[in-house]
Amino acid sequence: MKTAFLYSCLFSALLLCHLRGAAQILPTADTTLHEAVIYNGDTIEAKTLSPVYFFSKLTEAQMSAAAKYNRLRNAVYVTYPYARRAGAVMNDINSKMASFTGKDDRKKYIKSREAELKKEFTDPLTNLSVYQGKVLMKLINRETGNNCYEIIKEYRGGVTARVYQTVAFFFNSNLKQPYDPEKDDIAIEKFVMEVQRMYGYSDTRRLKLM
Repeated sequence: MKTAFLYSCLFSALLLCHLRGAAQILPTADTTLHEAVIYNGDTIEAKTLSPVYFFSKLTEAQMSAAAKYNRLRNAVYVTYPYARRAGAVMNDINSKMASFTGKDDRKKYIKSREAELKKEFTDPLTNLSVYQGKVLMKLINRETGNNCYEIIKEYRGGVTARVYQTVAFFFNSNLKQPYDPEKDDIAIEKFVMEVQRMYGYSDTRRLKLM
C-alpha cells in the first residue's frame, strides 16, 4: 500500500513537470506576430512608421505667384463663355458677309448684328475689370483667329480701329495682341481646357485647325 502511494506521487510529479514544460513551449494568449528583418545577424522587428509632415510658410514670391495664378484662372472662367459666344457670332457674320457684294448691304448687315451683340453683351461686359477685358481679347482671338484690332477694322473701319487701339493703350492694353497657346499663353490655354472639361464645351479652335 505504501509502495503504491509512492508510485502515485512520483507519477503525479512527472506529469506536473511535463505540463509545465508544455506550457512554456506553447504561445500564451497575448502573443502577437510581427514582421522582422535580420540585420548583421540580429533579428529586428520591422515596422512601417506613420508619415511625418513638414509645413512652412510661403515666401512673398510664392504668395505673389499663387495670387497671379488664381487671378488669371478666375478671369478665364469668367470671360471664356463670352468669348465663345462672341466668336460664334463673329464667325457666323463672316460666313454670311461672303455672300454680299455691295458695300451698303454689308454695312446694313453688320449694324443689325452689332445691335444684337450690344443687347446681349453690354451689361455683363461693363462689369468686367480691365484685366478681365485683356483676357477676353485674348480669348476672342483664340475663338476667331483674328485679333480685336482686325475685327474692329473689318466691321467699323480703320479709323475706328485706330481710335479703339489708342484707348486700349491708355489702359496698358493692345488690341493687336496675339494668342500663342504654345508659349506666352500656355496658362490661358490650360485654363480653357479646364473650363471645357468642366462644362462640356467642344474645342472649336482645334476643330478649325483640323
